[in-house]
Amino acid sequence: MKNFQDVTKAMVNLSRHVYSIMLSFFQKNSILIKSILFALILVSILSFSLILIPFFQEKSLVLFETHPFPKETPTEIQKEIDNLNKKLNRKTPSWSYLVINTAENKFRLYSGKKVIRRGICSTGSYVMLEKDDQEKWIFKTPKGVFTVGEKKVNPVWTKPDWAFVEEGLPVPPTHHPSRYEYGVLGEYSLSLGGGYLIHGTLYKRFLGMPVTHGCIRMNDDDLEAVYRTMPSGSKVYIY
Repeated sequence: MKNFQDVTKAMVNLSRHVYSIMLSFFQKNSILIKSILFALILVSILSFSLILIPFFQEKSLVLFETHPFPKETPTEIQKEIDNLNKKLNRKTPSWSYLVINTAENKFRLYSGKKVIRRGICSTGSYVMLEKDDQEKWIFKTPKGVFTVGEKKVNPVWTKPDWAFVEEGLPVPPTHHPSRYEYGVLGEYSLSLGGGYLIHGTLYKRFLGMPVTHGCIRMNDDDLEAVYRTMPSGSKVYIY
């Protein structure tokens, strides 16, 4: 038993001695060891790449050969273009229509496919007005396809409730005289429904900016051209 303990103790001491020698060697030659390890890793990566790259290239070629990309002839491409043009022609009105770009506050007036007038306008400000927890308004111009309804010369503005709330005034009854304001909409107006109008403005310096309560404001000459060109039933495209 004593001999076994002596042998075990000797082995432990030997292990500690070997560990100390190895630790001392690695500490003294850490740069050398790191360099050797780095070289081994680099060689392994290069060897791995040399084996795998040809393998994947071969597989890729097989894949492309098995599932090639569809090739269209010039005739097929032209046929597709012709079909798209036919669809566009079917959706393009043959009479006058108006296109409003709310992002840039610009408009284009068309007659068929031809632009006959373009210019700046003003659209909704996206400002929110709150009366209380129950009532609030966001002044934005709606987007979509609209139809010109009633057209008026020298229109009178019927002020909605928010106009009084915005001014800090009490809201009057529906047909109270204070609701009617003359000379603020310009010489013409075109109704788009839902209380939204295309009309003129007293504040021409703000044209080209998003400052309205949702209506579309135009300069006098542009408004007159739109009014005279677009009969009731014409389309207005707002985006």
